[in-house]
Amino acid sequence: MLSKLTTAFCLVCVPLLAQNAGVALSLTGAIERARIYSPQFLSAEIASLSAREDRIQSKSNLLPSVNYFNQYVYTQGNGTPTGIFVGNNGVHFYTSTGTVHEELSLTHRADYRRSIAAEVAARARQDIARRGLSATVAQAYYAMLNAQRHATNAKTSLDESRQFADITRKQERGGEAARSDVVKAELVVQQHERDYLEAQLVVEKTRVGLSILLFPDLNRDFTILDDLLNLEPLGQFEDLRTLAVSTSPEIRAADATIQQARFGIDSARSGYIPSLVIDYFYGLSANQFAVHNPDGANNLGNSVLGTLNIPIWNWGATRSRVRQAELQRRQAEIDRLYTGRQLQAALDTSYLEAQSARTQLDSLKASLDLAVESRRLTLLRYEAGEVTVLEVVDAQNTLSLARNAYDDGLVRYRLALASLQTLTGTL
Repeated sequence: MLSKLTTAFCLVCVPLLAQNAGVALSLTGAIERARIYSPQFLSAEIASLSAREDRIQSKSNLLPSVNYFNQYVYTQGNGTPTGIFVGNNGVHFYTSTGTVHEELSLTHRADYRRSIAAEVAARARQDIARRGLSATVAQAYYAMLNAQRHATNAKTSLDESRQFADITRKQERGGEAARSDVVKAELVVQQHERDYLEAQLVVEKTRVGLSILLFPDLNRDFTILDDLLNLEPLGQFEDLRTLAVSTSPEIRAADATIQQARFGIDSARSGYIPSLVIDYFYGLSANQFAVHNPDGANNLGNSVLGTLNIPIWNWGATRSRVRQAELQRRQAEIDRLYTGRQLQAALDTSYLEAQSARTQLDSLKASLDLAVESRRLTLLRYEAGEVTVLEVVDAQNTLSLARNAYDDGLVRYRLALASLQTLTGTL
């Protein structure tokens, strides 16, 4: 699986270093790209792969191991068969044996089952990192999209203010407007020019923030797709709640942690139980490195060694480990309950937010339409000499605010929807 990470990096990351120009990204595409570069997500993925290796290693403790052992011992001779060290079997002593080792212990079995639960928890934490990254990218994506819309609105307001300034100048030349009207209109133009420059600055700032998530360098030559008008339906709350609970990585991680703690108790309690170690040897252990002795006796043979370890007294260490494991299980169960409440609260909050945002969109759109009509009518009345310049400026400002408010409402709904999709695992 680690090779898959390398392959993904080579196939996607390296070519993009030379081909980032003009990249157009949707929200889904941005999230997929962010997973290639996010250190938090990659760390969680590596932790999951490491937990898998821990499980494999733990499983190997349950299975027999095979080794081949070779040894030569030389002892200084002194005229006796054993040499100068009487504990040795001869001046020349050879050992060449194959060994099968097996340890029958409940500790290893409990540790293996605990490693399985640890792997499940690590995979769930990887999913948590994936969803957290999706939420982060969605925030940055819609922040940039909102900034772009505000910049567009600022440019539209600037064009409208310039149009009104032209009207006041024409009115002044025709003797139908005072010089003060031209001055006021020019001031409004200058203000809208500053607003437009500021909006462009915000766009570039949000572009940098999103670029950090999506590219290995601070590449800013990319565009994002505007999906704000794609008003996807919310769906039924109960359906979303069922889906969120069934797919929640936080709950999976909490359940796996409880399993880990339970198997930890079994592992600790196995310290009270005897363990059996069996070793089987086959080969030679003789004074000649040969199948037969000079007298023709066979040097090849087998041997079995069985060891039973019976725990007697360890100053309460085993009992302490059991109590400690039980406390860890209790903590894991408390965390599981709190995780469930957190999920319910997050789902309720996101759904209410999305519901409120969706309801307000109709009102915001109606206000925008009214503001457009109000500016049009006010401008006509100004040209007819029925209203002052201040009323036109007020209508222009109201329209500018209405445009931004409507776009803010669209972004608010999309973010709330993205939050729900993150909680249910559909983003």
